[in-house]
Amino acid sequence: MELHQITLLTNPTSGKGRGARFRDAAATRLRAAGLEVRTVEGRDPDEALDLARSAVADGTDALVLCGGDGMVHIGVQAAADTGTPVGLVPAGTGNDVARYFDVPRKDPVAAAERLLAGTVRTIDLARSGTRYFTTVLAAGFDAIVNERANRMTWPKGQMRYNIATLAELRVFEPIPYTLELDGDVRTFEAMLVAVGNGPSFGGGLRITEGAVLDDGLLDVVVIKPMSKPGLIRTYPKLFKGTHVTHPAYEHHRVRSVTIAAPGIVSYADGERFGALPLTVECAPGALQVLA
Repeated sequence: MELHQITLLTNPTSGKGRGARFRDAAATRLRAAGLEVRTVEGRDPDEALDLARSAVADGTDALVLCGGDGMVHIGVQAAADTGTPVGLVPAGTGNDVARYFDVPRKDPVAAAERLLAGTVRTIDLARSGTRYFTTVLAAGFDAIVNERANRMTWPKGQMRYNIATLAELRVFEPIPYTLELDGDVRTFEAMLVAVGNGPSFGGGLRITEGAVLDDGLLDVVVIKPMSKPGLIRTYPKLFKGTHVTHPAYEHHRVRSVTIAAPGIVSYADGERFGALPLTVECAPGALQVLA
């Protein structure tokens, strides 16, 4: 794909300020290659989404997202099902979408070179109502941890999530779920349910190991009740995807899933997504990615 004019949407605070530095480095390389680069940033997520939608409506050749998975989440809402491709200059903490496409995560100039190659890949998205996600929807213990961490004002960064995890683990009990998997209704207790469009979230936690970005299906993973020490022992295996051999692990591939559980607020792409119950369906071929 030949690019002439692109919009570079940035979260300047991503990665403790990497966003602004990486934007400047990428924009310099793209301009040197002859592209017209329009840089925009929102004061908050709502303004960033408005800017992204305006850029797509104005006919930008590509919407390039500089930040973490949260910034990708915003850009995807604007670009899904429009034919406008998104590009990635990863500058966040987790950068799971960049991992999916093997985009350099520490070198913005190398990431810009990927954009200049102009190779477009078409992938699926997951959709609930009018909202999309690219990575994984968390709807269990991990979502509860996110809710607690978001209420905490101290400490900052990853340590806040570690403390929230320990605090929730102390009082956690398995959650009663009702799942509808392509019309097949099941009721059970579990530690968590995750719905993957891609294989990982949270900076490389491969909870939905084996998920394929363009197969027209969602991967639903259920972790059935296990002891708290067992959960702690299993956690490191998520980074390699070797948890799939655990007897508490269950995996389904479906076109649509409805998840119901009391008191759970789901997270997707690391962002607060919505209270259960939710129906999530695969949106085949909904996104073009420069990768």
